[in-house]
Amino acid sequence: MSSVYSLNLSSGGVPKVPVDQVRVNLNGLDGDSHNDIKHHGGLNRAVCLYSLELINDLKLEGHSIYPGSTGENITIKGLDWSKLESGLKLKIGGVIIKLTNPATPCKTISNSFLLGDFSRISVRKNPLWSRWYASVVQEGSIKIGDKVSLVL
Repeated sequence: MSSVYSLNLSSGGVPKVPVDQVRVNLNGLDGDSHNDIKHHGGLNRAVCLYSLELINDLKLEGHSIYPGSTGENITIKGLDWSKLESGLKLKIGGVIIKLTNPATPCKTISNSFLLGDFSRISVRKNPLWSRWYASVVQEGSIKIGDKVSLVL
């Protein structure tokens, strides 16, 4: 079963810090902001997701990544990341999101990577390792431990 491992917010920039629960609206998570609104945020990039298993695998490679360090809002445990694709809908707690596209990494997350190589999670170089952006289909609340499931 997939579940929410970490919820992460910031007033702009990274790392995002963990919170126990959050309200999600069409524009994203309440209390979360972005320094660069040209490349982050907006209706199609309202939420950023990443995989706990991928974070743990990256740590084994020597990277200093941890939940929230690459700017993701929701770190998910137990979800098969290889199955994710644009248009897929997920129910997370009381929220429904729709995956829009993989998140392009930038230099602001370089501290999470060995030798600053943030391209390690680039969809172009390593397609199954990227974070995902999503739009919000149904607003609601999410808390740590909430179930994550596919919406058919």
